[in-house]
Amino acid sequence: MNVDKVTWVKDDQREVTRLCAQAGLMLLQHGAESALVESVVRRLGLALGMDAVELVLLANGITLTTIRGGGCHTTARRNLDRGINMHAVTEVQRTMLLAEEKQLDAAGVARRLDGIKPFRYPRWLVSVMVGFSCAAFARLGLLAQGAEADLGTYVLTFAASAVAMHVRQWLASFQFNPLVNFAVTAFIATSIAAQGVIHGWVDSPKIAMSACVLLFVPGFPFINAVSDMVKGYINTGISRGVMAVLLLLACCAGIVLAMTVWNVWTWL
Repeated sequence: MNVDKVTWVKDDQREVTRLCAQAGLMLLQHGAESALVESVVRRLGLALGMDAVELVLLANGITLTTIRGGGCHTTARRNLDRGINMHAVTEVQRTMLLAEEKQLDAAGVARRLDGIKPFRYPRWLVSVMVGFSCAAFARLGLLAQGAEADLGTYVLTFAASAVAMHVRQWLASFQFNPLVNFAVTAFIATSIAAQGVIHGWVDSPKIAMSACVLLFVPGFPFINAVSDMVKGYINTGISRGVMAVLLLLACCAGIVLAMTVWNVWTWL
């Protein structure tokens, strides 16, 4: 073998490949749609001097190849879900835009990506706001039925959903399987709402029991799944859609278990 004919990947191309993979992985981990991931990664690679960037997205991984001057470098990374966080997605996009404007070189991009820490609201605040939102849905339910305002229904819905959301965040901090998380917290929310039925605290128990579990609707995964499939990313779209359906089934399992334990079938 003629060693002189062997083409070695230069260190700077290897570094750009790593940065592109890191950016794409962060986007996938925090809930970005596939079209956005591919666009950001390609534009970042081109901004850092590559001739082309080829990307293959999977539900649990990413494979990326950078091409420059006839030489190519390929890397693969495993995707681990970190939870939906648009702050992280936005910061990665901003990093790409700064690189396109030549305000960041590869070293600057590396520092900025390493410094991205997903912003998260305090758990208590999220729980309180989710409680208010579910109570608002209970209000809409009463209005749709033409019923009068029922403070007990609002308070019970707020309490059940807020406690369930707090437990959901607590379990997520221990990296519990999302399916187990949804099933357990749906059980807790329905159990709390069922007490209003058992003890006669509310005039509209059906509304309270249905509204307190609305926080488990996986709207974002469903939207991403449809968006991916419409834009041609069939594999990732189907994977995300199946995961959303599984989350719904886990939620239903928790609800049915709670109604069985407490023998409260008002929702049905």
